[in-house]
Amino acid sequence: MALTNSQYDAIMREYEYRQNRNRHLLDERTAFIYKNVDGYRELSESIAAISVSQGRKLLEGDDYALEDLRTSLRSLSSMKDQLLTGAGYPADYLAPIYDCPDCKDTGYINGVKCHCFRQAVIDLLYEQSGIRDMLEKENFSMLSYDYYQGEDLERFGKTVNACRNFIKTFDTDYQNLFFYGTVGTGKSFLSGCIAKELIESGHSVIYFSAAGLFETISRNMFDYKYKEDALSLGGDLRDSDLLIIDDLGTEYHKSTAPSVLFSLLNQRHLCKKSTIISTNLSLEDLLNRYSDRVFSRITNQYSICKFTGPDIRTLKKRLQNRK
Repeated sequence: MALTNSQYDAIMREYEYRQNRNRHLLDERTAFIYKNVDGYRELSESIAAISVSQGRKLLEGDDYALEDLRTSLRSLSSMKDQLLTGAGYPADYLAPIYDCPDCKDTGYINGVKCHCFRQAVIDLLYEQSGIRDMLEKENFSMLSYDYYQGEDLERFGKTVNACRNFIKTFDTDYQNLFFYGTVGTGKSFLSGCIAKELIESGHSVIYFSAAGLFETISRNMFDYKYKEDALSLGGDLRDSDLLIIDDLGTEYHKSTAPSVLFSLLNQRHLCKKSTIISTNLSLEDLLNRYSDRVFSRITNQYSICKFTGPDIRTLKKRLQNRK
C-alpha cells in the first residue's frame, strides 16, 4: 500500500520526536557525568583539542598526523571508558541513544525503509482501523472447526478456504465478499481474520458496524460543523484497501440508507477497492430492505458465502458456565 502524505508525515513526526527525546536524554546524561565523574570533562575537551591540532598538521602536510590522531583518540577513549565503568556506569553510557540502532531513528537504511518503519506503518494502520483489540481474538490462530458438523462444517471449510485465497491474491485480484447467515456462525470472526492478515502485510483496513457507518455518514452529511470530517471520511471510505461493513441490516433504517450504501459500494468498485459485507439477513430480506441496485451490485460483484450452524457465542457461554 502507498501511504498517503498525511500518514507518511505522521510516521516521520514520530521519528523526529524520538530523535529529539533521545538527544535530550543524552544531553542530560552528559551533563550529569561531567558534574559527577572527575576528569571526564577534561578528557572530552582533550579529544576536541587534539583533533583540531592534528587536523591542522594534516593540512600542513604531516603524513603521520592522521595515524597519530587515531592512536591518541583510542587512548583517550579507553581512559574515558575506564572512568565511566569505575564510577559504576556502562562504558557506552554516553554513546548516541536510538530506539532503532539499525537505522539510527531515521526510518531508512541506505535509502531502503527500515524494519521499524514497516512496523510503524502496521501500527498506524491498526490505529486507524479501530479494531486492534478485536483482532487479538478474531484471527486465524483462534480458528476452530469444532462447533460445526455435517453440511455446516463443509460449508464453513469452503468459506475459510475462500478467505485464505482472498488474502493470498489480494494484490493481484479485485474481489469482494458477502457473508450472510444466522447469528453467531462466524461471519464477523472471518472478517476479522482477513483484516488482521492484511493489516500485518501493510494494507489499510477500515472497519465499521453498519449502524456506526450510517450514523457517521448521516451526521457528517447534514451537519456543517463536520464538513472537514465528511471529506476525510469520504476519502478513507473510498480509498482504503479494504472496507468491512459488519452486521448490515442492524442500522436504524432510513430512507437514505440504500442510496448511501449504493453510492459507497459503487465508488469502491470504480476504484477496484475490495469490500467485505456481513449480515444476518437472508438474500430475500436484503432485496426487500435495500434497493434493486444494491442487491444487484452485491449478487453480481461479490462472492456470496452462506453461514449455517449453531450460535457459537451462545455455545461458548454455556461451556464456560458448566466449568
